[in-house]
Amino acid sequence: MLAILLSLCLGLFLADAAVSLANDSLILGFEIHLLTLIRGLLFFVSLLMTLLLYGLMGLIPAVPKRLFLPVALFNPVAGLVLIPIAIYSFGQLQRAAWGISFCEAILGLSILCRAQHGFRLRWPLVAEDQLGMQHFSWRHLSRFLLVNLVLVLPAVVVYLGVCAILAVDHFSDGFLALRRDGLTVQVRKYIRNDGKTIHLVPMSHIGESDFYQQLAQSFPTNAIVLMEGVSDDQNLLTNKITYQRMADTLGVAEQQEEFQPQGEIVSADVDVAEFSPNTIGFLNLVMLLHSQGMKAETVLQVMQFSPPHFEVQLFDDLLRKRNRRVLEEIRTRLSESDSLIIPWGAAHMPEIAREIQKSGFRLQETQDYVAIRFGPAGIKKQTSGKEADSSQPK
Repeated sequence: MLAILLSLCLGLFLADAAVSLANDSLILGFEIHLLTLIRGLLFFVSLLMTLLLYGLMGLIPAVPKRLFLPVALFNPVAGLVLIPIAIYSFGQLQRAAWGISFCEAILGLSILCRAQHGFRLRWPLVAEDQLGMQHFSWRHLSRFLLVNLVLVLPAVVVYLGVCAILAVDHFSDGFLALRRDGLTVQVRKYIRNDGKTIHLVPMSHIGESDFYQQLAQSFPTNAIVLMEGVSDDQNLLTNKITYQRMADTLGVAEQQEEFQPQGEIVSADVDVAEFSPNTIGFLNLVMLLHSQGMKAETVLQVMQFSPPHFEVQLFDDLLRKRNRRVLEEIRTRLSESDSLIIPWGAAHMPEIAREIQKSGFRLQETQDYVAIRFGPAGIKKQTSGKEADSSQPK
């Protein structure tokens, strides 16, 4: 029975490798997603089987670790390897996925060859003579648990924590940072030779109430505030965009409820009608998932939603198109006021900062605010007060 179970695990691993390699090849070479759904289902079943296999290694010493430890660890390790690639080379992610699928196929065939003592194919794939001692061993189980609790689990947690810090810093260009006291945003003040100033205020859709209140109070009353907020005049979104459920879960406040800035408020965002139909459809699916929870039917629809070039289109709609809109508003409003404040999402800040620096603005000072606390330390604000070189923002 054990030999049959291990054979099923190895067979599923090989099937997952074959379908993954074929699917990644079709996507990479021809942008055809014909096997994506099959691959997703097969990967899910294979992952469950490998988790079962990994648990069996601790309970049953008979499982040959030289053969099946690579099978059990391959997909989790591959997922961890893809994280830095997704952070720093997202455009190469599909190539990396193809490389991982190719390695999975080679590994699966080599394990099959070792289990079959050559290039032969017979059932069960794992013969009984490949199995080790049969009896249960408390000593073996204790060593297995000790290694996982003391070494494997802490190493994975530290790795994921480092990846999270790197991702936040990379994608926000330092406007966001993960620190021990919480999620920190950096407000930057830029000044031009004619005295005009622009404050870039990276916002978080959810955060501490004190965070929003302190930000709002820091705005000068004579400034023009270019507000973020996609309108929907034609009611194209079937579900309201809200972060209330997430805020309630984390015990924090929602931005639109707590953030009441002073000064002249100007809407500087686009309307949903300017988005592509694919982006609108995806937003409706995501908000449906958010409002109804993790229902299997909705999750499946989100997984299946993959039109050609969708990632590029989504990025352009949600980020670049909106950035162009607020940059146009900045150029228009600079003639009306000496001070502009841009309280927008942190993901928008790097491009906005680069563009305003091209027009002669330089970084003058920075202020750090804790948007979401990880402990009871409270809102913490630090002011540099020093003029900074625009080519090396803090």
